Amino acid sequence: MNLLSHHYNIQGYAKGDGMLVHVADLRSGDIVSRDVFNSYGLFVLPAGTQLSQSEIAKLFQHQIDYIDIEPRHGDTGNEPTALRLKPMFEQAVTGSESLFKEALERGVVRQEQIDEVFQPLTDKLPEERDVVSILLLLNTDSEYTFNHSVRVGILAYYIAKWMGRSEEEALTVCKAGFLCDIGKCRIDPALLNKSEPLTEQELRMVRKYPIFGYEIVKRSFRNEIMARAVLQHLERMDGSGHPYGIKGEDIHESARVLAVADVCSAMISTRMYRERRDLLHVLRVLHRLSFDELDPTVVHTFIRRLLPFFIGKTAVLSTGESGVIVMTNPTDFFRPLIRCGETFIDVSRRQDVEVVDIVM
Repeated sequence: MNLLSHHYNIQGYAKGDGMLVHVADLRSGDIVSRDVFNSYGLFVLPAGTQLSQSEIAKLFQHQIDYIDIEPRHGDTGNEPTALRLKPMFEQAVTGSESLFKEALERGVVRQEQIDEVFQPLTDKLPEERDVVSILLLLNTDSEYTFNHSVRVGILAYYIAKWMGRSEEEALTVCKAGFLCDIGKCRIDPALLNKSEPLTEQELRMVRKYPIFGYEIVKRSFRNEIMARAVLQHLERMDGSGHPYGIKGEDIHESARVLAVADVCSAMISTRMYRERRDLLHVLRVLHRLSFDELDPTVVHTFIRRLLPFFIGKTAVLSTGESGVIVMTNPTDFFRPLIRCGETFIDVSRRQDVEVVDIVM
């Protein structure tokens, strides 16, 4: 193996005679057209293997990004699979607004309404692996709060699974994410949407919404894990969060998952007082926060599992150029190798160049 393949995560990338496909887009029944080896040169799968879900999982375990497969007959093109979630995402965002209204009027939300709004989406989450595409593609023109809550739930599901949680546990954290902002139904919308800095009195009021959310979720489901995750998702490991300023192990582990999902979703969103940030910038900020405010195990798991899905996405550079991310750099996660036409730009070796946006 050459030095470049040691420096970059390029296992499975060299193209053979078939289709080069990211492992997240593999399907049961695809046929491997070239022997697959991992980054250590260990043989993983032979050419001719017809993939099942177990073989696809094996490729993920070996952290292989791309493999060659035989051309698919009747293939309909390169439409991202994450787009299949869009109708369910939009339904969940629209339904969230009705949940907020019910919570304000009745002080509770009904389980059957939760199932109606979110189950079509949660049923599909296990089938979709490319979380980067989900974040880039799934958005609506609805109010920020409803978009944000649904994204937090989606991210919380994947983080929980990546942390080794069972499907049932991951769905519990996911539902807590969907409801993380439900307490805002009791806050004056004028405060939530205020573009000027809040006064101390206004800030104290807004910071009560996790307490209101805890009360609504606890009364609705009698599920202490969900309720505590909602209550504590704005707490920070160093005690700088709210509403109570608790820290470290006093913060429930599910709330620590929600905290990472919440920060990520907030930063990739456009709000009236802040522009959205690109995903690599967001991961860089999360990495920095893992040294004080956010749980480092949760953050590092999230980053490690998300990075392979940047391969194949388009990076827009500070020079005005754009190109496809072809390799991730294990020594500098946020500065990949990019192919711009016939040339390659190694951002890790060009301190004068930054990635300013990631697009499909």
